[in-house]
Amino acid sequence: MDTETKKRIDQLLNDHKIVLFMKGNKTMPMCGFSNTATQILNTLNIKYFTYDILEDENIRKAIKEYSSWPTIPQLYINREFIGGADIMLELFETGELQAQVEALLAT
Repeated sequence: MDTETKKRIDQLLNDHKIVLFMKGNKTMPMCGFSNTATQILNTLNIKYFTYDILEDENIRKAIKEYSSWPTIPQLYINREFIGGADIMLELFETGELQAQVEALLAT
């Protein structure tokens, strides 16, 4: 990953407390996994930022290296990589995702 792309990812994570790198956007997800991720976050009724990796080839490739995670979507909360749609669903079902979001919002 080149330095400029890493800086762009760092800046996105610094600018937004909850970031979902996904295919499409929160109003028009472009794959089933991205749709699942947005539905989970929408259920939590929280403010979050989405970044459409289909619009940016450099970020699309680099985010996988940045997180050491091979798939999209990717959720970050307070700069910490949480996981993809399957992990988000698992954390949501156990209440852990809600707890992480509540802890973030309490700060």
